[in-house]
Amino acid sequence: MSFAVYILASQRNGTLYVGVTRDLPRRLEQHKAGAGSVFTRRYGVTRLVYAERFEHAVDAIAREKQLKGWNRAWKLRLIEAANPRWLEIPADP
Repeated sequence: MSFAVYILASQRNGTLYVGVTRDLPRRLEQHKAGAGSVFTRRYGVTRLVYAERFEHAVDAIAREKQLKGWNRAWKLRLIEAANPRWLEIPADP
């Protein structure tokens, strides 16, 4: 089973949310239904704009912690390098 670290956005250069999950499609559905987290529900952060896959939970959790420690500019550069038009990407691998 793989794990995913992901970044959701409310819009281009909008509010960002970093998370980790074992089942990205299911977790994204939860966020879109307003059941994902209070933060994503409050700020309308539901567009998947970046994701990385990991084989082991420990690696995914470490990466999530790393990204959460980054400042906003670093996160924006990461997203723009992989997804310059900020298109919503598919949750499936």
